[in-house]
Amino acid sequence: MKLPKPGTIEIAPSILSADFARLADQLAMIESAGVNIVHLDIMDGHFVPNITFGPPVVAKIREVSNLIFDAHLMITHPAKYAKAFVDAGVNHITFHIETVDNAAKFIDDLHQYGVSVGVSLNPETPVESIEEVALLCDMILVMTVHPGFGGQEFMPAPAKKIIRLKQIVDDKIRIEVDGGIDKQTAPIVVSYGADTLVAGNAIFCHPDPIKAIDILKQSVETGHISNKK
Repeated sequence: MKLPKPGTIEIAPSILSADFARLADQLAMIESAGVNIVHLDIMDGHFVPNITFGPPVVAKIREVSNLIFDAHLMITHPAKYAKAFVDAGVNHITFHIETVDNAAKFIDDLHQYGVSVGVSLNPETPVESIEEVALLCDMILVMTVHPGFGGQEFMPAPAKKIIRLKQIVDDKIRIEVDGGIDKQTAPIVVSYGADTLVAGNAIFCHPDPIKAIDILKQSVETGHISNKK
């Protein structure tokens, strides 16, 4: 399973906000809503101040889902654990530029494992830090909150990095945004050039998650303002 081609708007629900006692049901539900990607927040308690889950959990949910597994490795040593996540069934791995010594080599290694690759920018991380490797990736992730916990408020300033990234990558790769994405903020980031929207609380904390996904889609369709204006 591969990422969709750049340009199509994709909602990627983050299971960080899901009911972990009912993950199989929650995955089936979002798949029935027409999403193609599910976002897996992998945290080690070191690079970010929270701990989530590892390859054994990924392997189990892989057995019950046909979705594209978008694994966001918020961990200090992604090169040490990447192969384990690939073997567990992820389709895409995103790492943070601060966590590797040779980003180009790591990207190539991940491609050799057969997965697509992304690099992430924390709110304080400048676009210039990934310029040399941006076009080696399949997707770039812009964090609009400090990674570690769900339910944080959207930060407008980091979101504007998308405009510069779009100038660098044009329509060659996807641009993903994670942090405070809801019906108000989704149209903003899409207007800047994002096409992959990670949403956790806006979906799984809604009384009807399927309806919440539809609301997000509609907000982009009706609220999108061209950045060219």
